[in-house]
Amino acid sequence: MTDIASQTMPVEGQALLRVLFEDEAIVAIYKPANMLVHRSAIDRHETQFVLQTLRNQLDQHVFPVHRLDKPTSGVILFAKNSDCAHQLQQQFAARQITKLYLAICRGHIQATSLVDRPVKLRGIKANSNQSMLSKPAQSIISPLAHATLNYSVEPQYPQSRYSLVLLSPITGRQHQLRYHMKHLSHPIIGDVKYGKSTHNHFFCQQLQQRRLYLSASHLQFTHPISQQTVLVSAPLDEAFMRAVSFCQFEAAITEFFDKPTDFFKLVHQQKKAFEISLQQGDL
Repeated sequence: MTDIASQTMPVEGQALLRVLFEDEAIVAIYKPANMLVHRSAIDRHETQFVLQTLRNQLDQHVFPVHRLDKPTSGVILFAKNSDCAHQLQQQFAARQITKLYLAICRGHIQATSLVDRPVKLRGIKANSNQSMLSKPAQSIISPLAHATLNYSVEPQYPQSRYSLVLLSPITGRQHQLRYHMKHLSHPIIGDVKYGKSTHNHFFCQQLQQRRLYLSASHLQFTHPISQQTVLVSAPLDEAFMRAVSFCQFEAAITEFFDKPTDFFKLVHQQKKAFEISLQQGDL
């Protein structure tokens, strides 16, 4: 397995995207929070996009093979030709690619679990066929650390509880992780759509910054040419790390990045157990 450490590209008069891994076939970069991957009718006012910025930076055409929500930061993969893009997209469709995310959420999550709950499709008209309004979706949730802060964010509680969690989507629905965390009553901090405004405002006030505390930290896939397993990691940015320090999650973050294979094993075990349950008709 090829384990790629993150690298920072030099900035020469302009803000360049941080390249995490690159060869003749593919390129993985760090997507900053609040930057669109490509143009969208929903955000017509935006003028900077990952896809066009990367094409200009590399001076060549690149092909997106998956996506990240606009407010989510972290590793995202592109192919340098259509054949490699097709192979990687097939891996995503077959659920052969594993993605790990880090998030800070409201409350204490006590145990690893697999959430199996359909996600509603965005942009579907109300009078559409009911069966088309949602798609099956599964996510693995695992707690990494807990924090209890001496702040009364909600008047009925003298303290406030938060968790650092590992998230891994089995399926790849839009907003899936954010929706599943809301379903568990542990919304991700900074999530304007699915979160809790009192806790979002608290972090914004304490840290003097506004962002979604969700980042794609690792991506594991089979290289489309060499067929070797590649693991790309993306460090947390300064804004996310300020929240990590505020909650005193530093030790858990260090362990997570020092031993990612341990967490991949956990995710693979959960996925295997889910597949066995499906085959046996338990789900």
